[in-house]
Amino acid sequence: MDIRQITPELSVAPQIEPEEVAQLAALGFRALIDNRPDAEAGPERDSAAMAEAAKAAGLAFRYIPYEPGLLTDDLADAFGAALSELDGPVLAYCRSGTRSSHLWAMTEAGRRPIDEIVQMAAHAGYDHSGLLPTLQARAAQRRQA
Repeated sequence: MDIRQITPELSVAPQIEPEEVAQLAALGFRALIDNRPDAEAGPERDSAAMAEAAKAAGLAFRYIPYEPGLLTDDLADAFGAALSELDGPVLAYCRSGTRSSHLWAMTEAGRRPIDEIVQMAAHAGYDHSGLLPTLQARAAQRRQA
């Protein structure tokens, strides 16, 4: 497993396997967020299979599918709500971890300086420089609200 910590309460990872979920619980994770659409994952790793593995390991589970290239405020809001509702630490995953890290960045836009968000993502191995205009727009939107 390639677990990349972004904050003490959130790590992201590429696709995990159902048989790895018990190990994640042993590592101290208390919840999983699946950001990979079922059609991309296949039946052995779809949200139902992963939810079952999470339940067996005593972990909370949320399914918030993020289609490649379709980052929306609604997705970011759902991810932020899940983070606020779930006991951490939380592991979010998708195919590579990038989409999960994008959703985290969107939840933080307007709460943290954009430079700090980009730096934290980079420290975890994710380049968010292409996401800058989206993060800036989200931060501006939050300031106006």
